Amino acid sequence: MMRERRAPQGIFLDVHAHIAPVMRARLARIPGVEWLAESEALRIDGHDLALKPIFRPRSLLEWMDWHGVENAWVSIPPPLYRPQLDERSARQWCAYVNDGLAEACSIAARRLKPLLHLPLEHPRLAAAIAPKASGARFAAQARDLSAPELDPLWQILDGKGAFLFIHPGTCRDPRLNAFYLENLLGNPYETGVAIAHLLFGRVRTRYPRIRFCFAHAGGVAPMVAGRFQRGLDTKRPGIAADTAPPRRVLKGVYVDCVAHDPAALALAAQTFGTNRILFGSDWPFPMGLQEPRKQLGDIGRPLQRAIFRARPRP
Repeated sequence: MMRERRAPQGIFLDVHAHIAPVMRARLARIPGVEWLAESEALRIDGHDLALKPIFRPRSLLEWMDWHGVENAWVSIPPPLYRPQLDERSARQWCAYVNDGLAEACSIAARRLKPLLHLPLEHPRLAAAIAPKASGARFAAQARDLSAPELDPLWQILDGKGAFLFIHPGTCRDPRLNAFYLENLLGNPYETGVAIAHLLFGRVRTRYPRIRFCFAHAGGVAPMVAGRFQRGLDTKRPGIAADTAPPRRVLKGVYVDCVAHDPAALALAAQTFGTNRILFGSDWPFPMGLQEPRKQLGDIGRPLQRAIFRARPRP
């Protein structure tokens, strides 16, 4: 039920909001997934996603109205990535989630835009999906972005001047099975690895028109940016001598603001640039910014204002 009060408008764009599309007739034809109507949960490869708002685009709109968020770019959540699928199964699954995202966003097409999922684990498939998209907004799971087989995709996205939101998926370190560390530590680590490959693989410098955006304030990358630079300066093995300075390259990517610490967010702003920190909520997950003005209330008014009005430049 919609609440009566609306927050004042002020947050221009949320680049990190999730919807899990449910199209029951099509789901019934896809192996490994099942809609559990009684419990309102989606069973995916034996695991249940039971966060009810994530299936309801109108719940996202209600949250946006309540907190004064004007627009949102929406991606599927990590449980729907399914990177273990073979290419044929991934083709069917990506068609489903991307059609579902488009349908979910159509209820408020001026405010909600889908970030179509690109399965980077299948570079040929990702390169086939990207040119057919009517827009130039995409999302993908973090991986080694320097992999040569991704170059055809980067060429397509560079030609489009595309926005690509990179979100961590599963971290395959068994030590992180305890204490929710898969999320608490694994997510920022995987994002840092993806950014390192972007830097040292010279992806950003070779494809400068792609607007890369990384979740969770860039993960561990701001903390280790100096080590990246030192590795180049001291000619560490495996780093090409003509690699662009990491600190300069980092100024050319975007990150969201989900850091949960004012000092960490200040470091991200110093590393990437204040104009490169975009608002992201991670809606509707508990690890996100469910109360953005309250949770970002201690970062200082200038940075808060910059984040709330930020948008990725063409």
